[in-house]
Order: sequence, then C-alpha cells, then structure tokens
Amino acid sequence: MRKIYLVGFMGCGKSAIGRRLSFFLKMPYYDMDHEIVRQQGMTIPEIFEKYGEAHFRKIETEFLKNFRDEACIIATGGGVAVNEENRRIMRQTGLVFFLDAKFEDIYMRIRNDKNRPIVQSSSEQELENLYHQRRRSYRLAGHIQVLTAGRTLRQIVEYIGFQVKRLKGE
Repeated sequence: MRKIYLVGFMGCGKSAIGRRLSFFLKMPYYDMDHEIVRQQGMTIPEIFEKYGEAHFRKIETEFLKNFRDEACIIATGGGVAVNEENRRIMRQTGLVFFLDAKFEDIYMRIRNDKNRPIVQSSSEQELENLYHQRRRSYRLAGHIQVLTAGRTLRQIVEYIGFQVKRLKGE
C-alpha cells in the first residue's frame, strides 16, 4: 500500500483522523507540521516569522519529495494542496483524501489556536475567504472527497478505511 494523504483546511480533522486511521489500518502515522518542526528545530510560527511563508511552502514540498519511502498515513498542513507540484507528488505517491468540513465547524475549532499564524493574523471573514480559495485545490488534490459534517471521527475513519481496503482489493 502506498502513502495515504489527508488534505483539507486547517481544523478539518486531519490530525485526529490520521491518528485514529493509523490504529484502524495498522499503518504508521505522521503529522507533516510536527515532522517539519522536528526537522527544522523551530515552531511553524517561528519559521513564518524568521523566513516567511514562501520559505515554509518550499520546506513542505521538500518534505513530500523526501519523506520516508514507506506505506504510511500523512496529515498534511492546510496549505500544502495549494501548490500544484505538491498535488502532483501526493497523487503520484499515494491515495489522497480531501476531508471536506464546513467552515462554521472549522472556525469553532481554530479561532483561538495560537499555533496557527494565519489564524492569529486574520479576521473570521478573511479566514472564510481563504477557506473558499483553497477548496478548489483540495478537490484537485483529492482522489476521494470525505464529507465530515454530521459524522463522528469513528464514522469518518471507518469510511476511509473501507475505501483504502476496497482499492487494495481486500
């Protein structure tokens, strides 16, 4: 089995679903942002502040190109799918699930998160505009769209697990 990528807007549940999916499918799980923090030795807000967003986006692309050659689950950062090269890499090296959550649900989760530089420097309206801008990129990246509204984490994990097993022919 190739890599499983989870894409979607910040706060859509990529990390929570990725961790649970890891147990469900018995595959290692990695959070891309956490791995980048570990590799770079600084937090994402520090990377943004010191080097800027463009540099951070280059780090994300390098991560996708060079990260472990193993079957695993990767929760990507919210902006990864905006880059066409990143979408191509993910689609070629794995199965991409777009976790499609409603903005209202997302905003309730992220509005007070100090580890999200974009949230701290944006109004609710600016975040909603960004959400709508990025949705097209998520749809282009994703092989399978997963509607999350009204579903429990367990239901979402079971659905993704079912799709993975179906595509593996199990």
